Amino acid sequence: MNEWFFGGTTDNWLAALRIGLGLQLVLYGITSRADWLQIFTLHPGSFVTRDLTEALVTLGAALVPRMSWIISAGEFVGFSEVTILWIVWSGLLAAGLCLVAGIFCRSAAIAAWFLHLSAIKSSALLSYGVDNFTSIGLFYLMLSPLPDHLALDSRWRKWPPKNSQLQSFWQRVLQLHLCVIYFFSGLTKLLGSGWWNGESLWRALTRPPFDMVPSEVLIHGKYFFIPLGLGICLLETSYPIFIWPRRTRLIWLVGIIAMHGAIAVLMGLYLFGLIMAVLNVAAFGIDLFRLCGKKVI
Repeated sequence: MNEWFFGGTTDNWLAALRIGLGLQLVLYGITSRADWLQIFTLHPGSFVTRDLTEALVTLGAALVPRMSWIISAGEFVGFSEVTILWIVWSGLLAAGLCLVAGIFCRSAAIAAWFLHLSAIKSSALLSYGVDNFTSIGLFYLMLSPLPDHLALDSRWRKWPPKNSQLQSFWQRVLQLHLCVIYFFSGLTKLLGSGWWNGESLWRALTRPPFDMVPSEVLIHGKYFFIPLGLGICLLETSYPIFIWPRRTRLIWLVGIIAMHGAIAVLMGLYLFGLIMAVLNVAAFGIDLFRLCGKKVI
């Protein structure tokens, strides 16, 4: 067990995670800019407001970071609510750019995790899986032995490589976490009838605002719903079994990424597809590819 967790590995997986999460944050900032104030500013008379969402979050966990903490701190020193919200948005974008470039990696990862978690918890009624998985990725990145050898921090400051045993440990934890997520996701689908008769796929593809494919096209392909639904369930529940052996790892990795790619294209969930691809490639894909001429053992 000690050898399995702390056997040692290179930091290529961490470089992929850092760059991927940085790109995810940049795209999150760009796509949310138009609605940023509308989401987080307190509008009198609105049905869903930030204080309502934060009150619901507080019932479950009072110590979870939320946007009101940052706003209260900013107003204490004289900033307006709107100014503070734009500072938070700019901070997220800057943290994402720093992660992509590999500048101030540890500080950028901590700031990105805190600001992103505060934002998604204060808009929990409007968020979905992509926000939770991005937060998970940032949590692992924040605790991992940064910087990796591809980061500008390592090249400019000439820092020696980090402990390979810690690299191995955090990659193993991320791998196990993904296995648990996919297994129970597939098991939950199998326990209902919707994935056995194709109803769940139909509902997912026809529910606004995810109805990117015309209904008449879906009707012509209705006979594929049952095998596709069962195939997704099989792919997810068997993920913890077939992702580990080298002979089947590539097949399952490509299958999972293709599934998320199809979800992104057919439902418009592009950021969700990106974050799942980043997590899977960082956890299991790096040893199948070459990154800057170095291959993970």
